[in-house]
Amino acid sequence: MANAPVQRMSQLMAKTLRDDPADAEVLSHKLLVRAGYVRRTAAGIWSWLPLGKKVLANVERIVREEMDAIGAQEVLLPALLPREPYEATGRWDEYGGELFRLKDRKGGDYLLGPTHEEIFTLLVKDQASSYKDLPVILYQIQTKYRDEARPRAGILRGREFLMKDSYSFDVTDEGLGESYVLHRQAYQRIFERLGLDYRICAATAGAMGGSKSEEFLVPAEAGEDVFADCPNCDFAANTEAITYEVRPVDGSGVPAAQDIPTPETPTIETLAASLGVPASATLKNLLVKVDGEIVAVGVPGDREVDMGKLEAHFAPAEVELVTEADFAARPDLVRGYVGPQGLEKVRYLADPRVAPGTSWITGANKADTHAKNVVAGRDFEVDAYVDVVVAQDGDPCPKCGTGLRLDRAIEIGHIFQLGRKYTDALKLDVLGQNGKPVRVTMGSYGIGVSRAVAALAEQHADDKGLIWSKEVAPADVHVVAAGKALQTELALDVSAKLAAAGVRVLVDDRAGVSPGVKFTDSELIGVPQILVAGRRAAEGVVELKDRRTGEREELTVEEAVARLTAL
Repeated sequence: MANAPVQRMSQLMAKTLRDDPADAEVLSHKLLVRAGYVRRTAAGIWSWLPLGKKVLANVERIVREEMDAIGAQEVLLPALLPREPYEATGRWDEYGGELFRLKDRKGGDYLLGPTHEEIFTLLVKDQASSYKDLPVILYQIQTKYRDEARPRAGILRGREFLMKDSYSFDVTDEGLGESYVLHRQAYQRIFERLGLDYRICAATAGAMGGSKSEEFLVPAEAGEDVFADCPNCDFAANTEAITYEVRPVDGSGVPAAQDIPTPETPTIETLAASLGVPASATLKNLLVKVDGEIVAVGVPGDREVDMGKLEAHFAPAEVELVTEADFAARPDLVRGYVGPQGLEKVRYLADPRVAPGTSWITGANKADTHAKNVVAGRDFEVDAYVDVVVAQDGDPCPKCGTGLRLDRAIEIGHIFQLGRKYTDALKLDVLGQNGKPVRVTMGSYGIGVSRAVAALAEQHADDKGLIWSKEVAPADVHVVAAGKALQTELALDVSAKLAAAGVRVLVDDRAGVSPGVKFTDSELIGVPQILVAGRRAAEGVVELKDRRTGEREELTVEEAVARLTAL
């Protein structure tokens, strides 16, 4: 086995910190900065220091190995991209403010790539002419750019980040399904090798488009995604992707709708308190503007509208709340007392819980007045049903009815069956077996490589610092010289022997640094094995500590080298 390099901390370009960064909100941000893995360059922009770059490279290596194993071919496409392909697919506008746009000296429009569906499609259009050239899976590991409104949480949500994006090209939908399964299985192997606890959840496609879509989520308090899973069956989904069936009920016995005076009750809370009914018996009607058109959205009074879900439903149209000026222009819409019955020139959307036959207390479209016994399907019609309420713990599982559990998570992977959205826009055809043109179908598959480092730091740490797995750690063993000349000499000697055996070594040979600081740093940095040349150095005895379990044992240098080489 070839010698592995020894990294000496006396020469290492990284300084550990005792205190958390003032702007750090999440654990990974605190620890990766304190342990000398990353440093902030600007808001949402990070520099990777030597130890961090090693961890990042190890994540890349695992991703490459598993992508290569499914027959994918690695390429590298530019990050600076022309406007025209993104305009052809509509995403020049759909991405909105998240897209970094710029002009060259001649006034030409360019963007910094947030994702590369268009460019990969054009590459295959240039290279493939026949069904014999397909299927093919291409991938790259490359920097992406998104102008986040509020970059936060260190490398978890940056404006520049490293991503693996891959794309499958097939001539049939069945072929796309096979490519999708290959990626799904590869992702499972990648995240298992990384040592991440993850969930595969149904998801929405968003601006990507396409049909089937799944996310790989890492449960963590720092996560910005919320997912639901069922304790009774295999259902798991991002809350934005949970859908329910409309289940009509028999409302034939409900009395006729009746107006009731309800002065000074413009909110659900005041209405429910005034009438002595639960909020769930009332119907809340939210008014929004969709590309300027007023639309009403009805949900049970005890639920909130998830604006993210609503915006995704109407994408790429712009959604905004109505204003005082809008009410002034529509005197038939009485603020705080809007009801679905009798609405004119307003599309009415509703949550599936507002099913035909259900009875509600809702606005009467008159000031200080509500109506009771208002029945869906009898007193008003729903133009379309949409799942747009904020999910809650205990909501019934759409699959088996058991109460769902909600948890926060970090998205580290997303796979899409795109279909022909991009190949239609960019006219990617190949000659089929019958000699006629066939429109190619696509899949798109992403992994947040730099984000995976943060996810690992969130899941694998304790009150002392980071705890890396063997596959991603910046070294196999952290050798610590307690301080005296003899101890440093022994530490360097054992480090050289380990390196000769192919073990990656980080050795703390810093002069003038106290043993306590060195021990603290070794736990903060989080290499899996810590080897200390301490009080029994003169006897050729060292102490081996497992960073994860805390187990310690004293070994001779020869025993330690043999043990660590075997590990």
